[in-house]
Amino acid sequence: MSEDLKPHRYEAIALSSESTVVAEFLPEFLGVREAVYQSEAELEKAFIRQLQAQAYEYLPIASEAELIANLRRQLEKLNKLQFSDAEWDRFFSTCIAGSFEGIIEKTARIQEDHIQVLKRDDGSIKNITLIDKQHIHNNSLQVINQYEVETSREDAKTRRNTGVRSNRYDVTLLVNGLPMVHIELKRRGVDIREAFNQINRYQRDSFWAGCGLFEYVQLFVISNGTLTKYYSNTVRDGHLAEQRRRSGSGGSKSKTSNSFSFTSWWADARNQPITELTGFTKTFFAKHSLLNVLTRYCVFDVDRKLLVMRPYQIVAAERILQRIVTATNHRQLGTVAAGGYIWHTTGSGKTLTSFKAAQLARGLPGIDKVLFVVDRKDLDYQTMKEYERFEKGAPICNPDSTSV
Repeated sequence: MSEDLKPHRYEAIALSSESTVVAEFLPEFLGVREAVYQSEAELEKAFIRQLQAQAYEYLPIASEAELIANLRRQLEKLNKLQFSDAEWDRFFSTCIAGSFEGIIEKTARIQEDHIQVLKRDDGSIKNITLIDKQHIHNNSLQVINQYEVETSREDAKTRRNTGVRSNRYDVTLLVNGLPMVHIELKRRGVDIREAFNQINRYQRDSFWAGCGLFEYVQLFVISNGTLTKYYSNTVRDGHLAEQRRRSGSGGSKSKTSNSFSFTSWWADARNQPITELTGFTKTFFAKHSLLNVLTRYCVFDVDRKLLVMRPYQIVAAERILQRIVTATNHRQLGTVAAGGYIWHTTGSGKTLTSFKAAQLARGLPGIDKVLFVVDRKDLDYQTMKEYERFEKGAPICNPDSTSV
């Protein structure tokens, strides 16, 4: 007696790329702190060794000419082409380091316009990707340290060729040859505010020096080995304008977008802070995590300020997207199992979390609309206003629920 064996059909419930935030982080030495004196130079060397162990390429770059030559090689590698010298000169001067461009223009290029157009010598047109946001592991990550910006009297008068003083930067991460993450280190025991203040001085005095490539920095990290924080490159021009506006109106001194109060701790998915530099490097500087933060979890708002999401916001957005994919593949749409909720406290950035989740969900196959439902009219206006700030024209308000 035989049975008819019907073929089974197996389908994936959900396919997930690597999570940006680690599920749970356990330090290698629980309860043990660094007991031996460690100089800033030693901390820097250990940090770079760890990055190299995580597949970052170390480059001994000491001049702007070397930085530009490496940028050319990395863009050729990413875009699978060779620039002629004339093509590179044209592309570099118009699409990377324009004479009158500053932090705003360069941040907008990375966040909103990362594919530039090259006019080739034969008259044809070629798209050049500065950072691959679709396939993030196509991007190359490199590390440089102790990059020095020299100064001279003649150059100080022009304020476009070099900084007004000599600065030596601790560690910088290059993405496809462009400086996109800068790390300032202090020895253990030193207040990390000193590193924060030093970066502010770099922004003021020398990041715009030469061709201004360091104005492409999107994220800053400050650490003394024991405490480590990160924050976005919120545009300094806006910060200074806000200060002038407040001082002109006689207002009291308060938090601004460039304040130390806006620096963030990194954490695991349980929201347990990861403060030690070694743990931070292992998680935040994991290639997929850093590239996801740069390409998916930054928002350049209409006020031209760059916002970077906190780890719990990233976890929330990714779990929402995961639930959508799971429910779709498991044919649970329209059931309770397809739903869920995210709990955030007041002032924790719920609107930004929902905006980013909606923005990313919009790119999923089969999704035409993302509805945001509120239970009070004042919340409707408040949410519309916030969404409009994150992306102009993104929200469409309709008080008639029958017309959606």
